[in-house]
Amino acid sequence: MFQAFYPDQWIDSVYTFDFETARAQGYRAVLFDVDNTLVPHGAPATEEAIRLFERLRQLGFVTCLMSNNKEPRVKSFAEKVDSPYLYKAGKPMKKGYLKAMEITGTTPADTLFIGDQLFTDVWGAKRCGVRCVLTKPIDPKEEIQIVFKRRLEKPVLREYSRSMQNRADV
Repeated sequence: MFQAFYPDQWIDSVYTFDFETARAQGYRAVLFDVDNTLVPHGAPATEEAIRLFERLRQLGFVTCLMSNNKEPRVKSFAEKVDSPYLYKAGKPMKKGYLKAMEITGTTPADTLFIGDQLFTDVWGAKRCGVRCVLTKPIDPKEEIQIVFKRRLEKPVLREYSRSMQNRADV
């Protein structure tokens, strides 16, 4: 019932994701949500984020930030990590994901998306056939509309966890 919202992978942090293996598997682009994926909501780019994007370039990845936030927020972050970006990306609609892949010159088959929300990040990526990695939110303090979405995510994540456990038991 909830499979449309299931990520392909669920990780603790974007900073522990195995990008080397993803590159060896043929992935060439990584699309990122910003807030609560790379930094706490509204925070500037950290040294850790800057180093991550440098590492990704060294591995041969192209990147694009995709945020539903306004341009000043996304642009200032993008400038620090040296990445193209889309603001007001309209996630979970397909248009933003397709535009990001146009920017990176990739297809769904060689693109990853990493974000922290099921109903925008995961659902949108899955609708486009892009491998989606869900990361746990960095900061539990969130705007009220996100807090509400997190409550709705809980039963989906419970079912996802059960389905993963059932696969492991087979």
